[in-house]
Amino acid sequence: MPVLDNQRHEAFAQALAKGKSADEAYAEAGYKPDRGNASRLTANDNIAARVAELQGMAADRVVLTREWIIAKLVENATNTQESNPSASNKALELLGKEIGMFIDRSENVNHNYEISDEPLTDDEWSEAYAATH
Repeated sequence: MPVLDNQRHEAFAQALAKGKSADEAYAEAGYKPDRGNASRLTANDNIAARVAELQGMAADRVVLTREWIIAKLVENATNTQESNPSASNKALELLGKEIGMFIDRSENVNHNYEISDEPLTDDEWSEAYAATH
C-alpha cells in the first residue's frame, strides 16, 4: 500500500506503527486531542492496512539485521582462528548462545531462618554456627 494521501492520516499511521497509543498518535498527527475520534480513525481500513504494512517493513529490517550479525559472527569465527583465537572463540560462543547451546547458570542461594521468641540454647547456637561456617 502506498503512502496515504492525507498527510495527517499517514502521520497517525506511522505513530501507531511505532507503538504510540491511539490518543498519542492522534495528537502527534496534528489533531486536537479527542479519544473518540482517535479510536474511530484507528478503525479506518486504510489506516489499519498502512499500520500493518509499516510494522511488516520494520519486522523485515529486524530480521535482516539479525541475519547480518550472525553472518558476521560466522565470518569472524572462521577468519580469526589462526591469527586471534580468543576472538574466534568469542564469536563461536555468541553463535552458540544464539542457537541455545549454552545456558548461563547462576547459583541461587536462599537462606531460610526460623524466627523464635525464645533464645537458642548453647548446643543449638553451636550447631547453627557450625553449619554456616
